[in-house]
Amino acid sequence: MNVRQRWISFLGRVLLSLIFIISGILKVLDPAGTLAYIESAHLPMPQVAYIVALVVELGLGTALLVGFKSQLAAAGIAIFTFVTALMFHSNMADPVEVVMFLKNITIIGGLLVVIAFGPGGYSVDNGKRVVIAE
Repeated sequence: MNVRQRWISFLGRVLLSLIFIISGILKVLDPAGTLAYIESAHLPMPQVAYIVALVVELGLGTALLVGFKSQLAAAGIAIFTFVTALMFHSNMADPVEVVMFLKNITIIGGLLVVIAFGPGGYSVDNGKRVVIAE
């Protein structure tokens, strides 16, 4: 991997992680609002869903940011993102919800690249990738 590829892959990982880390921080700052939103989707155990969201967004988001176990972090975030797309953005009659759903699916696409090719440059994992299956 050359210097350009290291910097571009690092930037991509940073940008992918930001939406999750910032969302997690906003959830910490407004737990009541977040719980109300989760309850509005009629999900069971909203407190558990809140904790899961914090772990994924802050924990796995930070792991992705620094490139620690980034393929596993990306896989966890991708699953979470897919579930949230289905739970919160599945009203295809609402154009805004369609865009939000597609945004989630697009983010999953970026996460799949991390899963396939590893963390890229400037990571704690130091460019190592896990071979999931050959």
